[in-house]
Amino acid sequence: ALLTMKAMVIATFFGMFLTCTYTAKEATKKPKKPKLYVPQIDCDVKAGKIINPEFIAKCPPGCQDVKYRVYGTDIYASFSSVCNAAIHSGIIDNTGGKILVQKVAGHSGYRGSFSNGVRSLSLPRWRESFLVSEGKPRKGVTYPSTLEYSSSKSTAVKSGNHHVNVPAGDAVRKEHQTPPVPTPGAQMSTTTPTPTTTTTDPSTTVPQPTTTPATTRTTAAAAKTRPGLHRVRDMAFRGTSTSASNRNIVRHNTGIQRQEPVATFQRAAGSPDHLAMETDSWKPGLRLFDTGFSSKEELNPKPLESISQGNQNCKVDLSFLMDGSWSIGKRRFQLQKRFLGNVAQALGIGSAGPLMGIVQYGDDPSTEFNLKTYANSKDLRNAIEKIQQKGGLSNVGKALSFVNKNFFLDANGNRGGAPNVVVVVVDGWPTDRVEEASRLARESGINIFFVTVEAAAQNEKQNVIEPNFVDKAVCRTNGFYSINVPSWFSLHKVVQPLVKRVCDTDRLVCSKTCLNSADIGFVIDGSSSVGTSNFHTVLQFVANISKEFEISDTDTRVGAVQYTYEQRLEFSFDKYSTKEDVLSAIKRISYWSGGTSTGAAISYASEQLFSKSKPNKRKIMILITDGRSYDDVSVPAMEAHRNGVIAYSIGVAWAAPDELEAIATDPDKEHSFFVDEFDNLYRYVNQLIQNICTEFNSQPRN
Repeated sequence: ALLTMKAMVIATFFGMFLTCTYTAKEATKKPKKPKLYVPQIDCDVKAGKIINPEFIAKCPPGCQDVKYRVYGTDIYASFSSVCNAAIHSGIIDNTGGKILVQKVAGHSGYRGSFSNGVRSLSLPRWRESFLVSEGKPRKGVTYPSTLEYSSSKSTAVKSGNHHVNVPAGDAVRKEHQTPPVPTPGAQMSTTTPTPTTTTTDPSTTVPQPTTTPATTRTTAAAAKTRPGLHRVRDMAFRGTSTSASNRNIVRHNTGIQRQEPVATFQRAAGSPDHLAMETDSWKPGLRLFDTGFSSKEELNPKPLESISQGNQNCKVDLSFLMDGSWSIGKRRFQLQKRFLGNVAQALGIGSAGPLMGIVQYGDDPSTEFNLKTYANSKDLRNAIEKIQQKGGLSNVGKALSFVNKNFFLDANGNRGGAPNVVVVVVDGWPTDRVEEASRLARESGINIFFVTVEAAAQNEKQNVIEPNFVDKAVCRTNGFYSINVPSWFSLHKVVQPLVKRVCDTDRLVCSKTCLNSADIGFVIDGSSSVGTSNFHTVLQFVANISKEFEISDTDTRVGAVQYTYEQRLEFSFDKYSTKEDVLSAIKRISYWSGGTSTGAAISYASEQLFSKSKPNKRKIMILITDGRSYDDVSVPAMEAHRNGVIAYSIGVAWAAPDELEAIATDPDKEHSFFVDEFDNLYRYVNQLIQNICTEFNSQPRN
């Protein structure tokens, strides 16, 4: 019995111990986090439509489609498709998945690219951006289970003889302060709200360039790979001199070396080919993407020793891309430096004239010095003499991309009012592709020249990675932007021809972009059916378009006509030369009220606005109307088209589709838009600007 009682006591205490232990564990056990509900979005949803500044969402399958447009690379404009941008960035694929979206500040430039099966487009600027990353919550951030979308409700009211939908003032949350488009029905404003979210550039790693010391007169140890080359080429110079016979270029499948000649060299006589002078910007200036390329200038800034005014007839901001690849050899690298020094002397470097920086490229590009480092030719020539050869391949495409994103910045001495010019010096041919990088640079307002030395012989052309790479790269393919030199020893002969071309600023046509080279005339319907409130909405639409352009008396100019049965010139192209004055003038336009004679208004705009347009400007007419015209529109529109006017038509409510198509320049679908109510006009601001820029950038380059 005693043993039984002892056993019961022990069992009781053991049970109490287990109970206390379990209770203590339960008390210290962390509560389970509630499962995050991830809302799903459609493929066509744009970041700007979602008010939340940061959110996690799930994309459905099948969003990899050209109809879901994407603008930018890494950082995307907010009117891009969120899901297709995520595919472009590689976060998800076409099967869909979860993504994290963060709104960030707008940028003054977005570069297009082809990535993961998606072609993104370039855009000069937009007021809001977003980043896409893996759909995992960030620590300390609460994510919404439902997303808030910008919306607009309307009620029907009478206006004149028509039934018009106007906003009923429904509430739309405004926590996020960077809407991509103006709030419908709001009072007209010409300023962009300050973003509440900013982004910090990632740190840039700066690799040190490697050099191979030369212990002999050959560069056999430093080879430049060009695929598919399995033979030895004995290359004679293309001048009358035969002194090049000792220059052998050994091209194995693992690399290339150009042996330095043993004999004493003489300069080749005779004139190089293709040196006849043929007759025939805008730059965002914002570093959007950091790279791993080194910038020697940032590491070792050199003080200005003296300042010269320079040649004031040649005010250009100039970057030379010098070939530092191993294929060029040491002697020819010295000849290239001598050439660049002679160019600097001939240009007449100075603060009021040309400024010149140099980027050397091999495997990767690096800045030797930027535009503001030297302000006179003497100091610049001395600095050029001290440049050491990098070695490596001839990656010209990578160098052009680097210059486009990193060189022409205000911090590097870019002056804004001076044309941006890049001169590429290349030995033979590039070892990477140049077409895409060149296109993006041209769209940014950079004038690209090529100086090709010892181009591929006929039997070598099959080894060139990108055939016709010069025509794919230069600003125009008319011969003005390209010089072919048969020998490095005749390079000195092209100094003056090159300087003459670079300084001919009237011929530097790539300085003109879609935002700084137009005369834009707005033709505004002021008829009774529009109404006062809607008329102010139209003026807001006009202002939002205008403020995206670079406005001055030498850049884009803006004029406006209002019409009813009659027409009124609100202001001409030469009336205002600043963006602020233009926007103020738009705001002051008073509503007229009357009938609708759109055909007569087109004729009036042709006579009073576009007949006085400058010869070098693109004439763009943007007509906004809300009804059918009382007169014929087709004949006046055809006459305007024949006179070079590019016409865009925007119809609202009761506008006649057949008239909108007749007014618009072909193709109609790119130049004609229709909205069901005035408060939806804002949706077409970005589309209209993008179409204008796409059309501009697709012009022939001959």
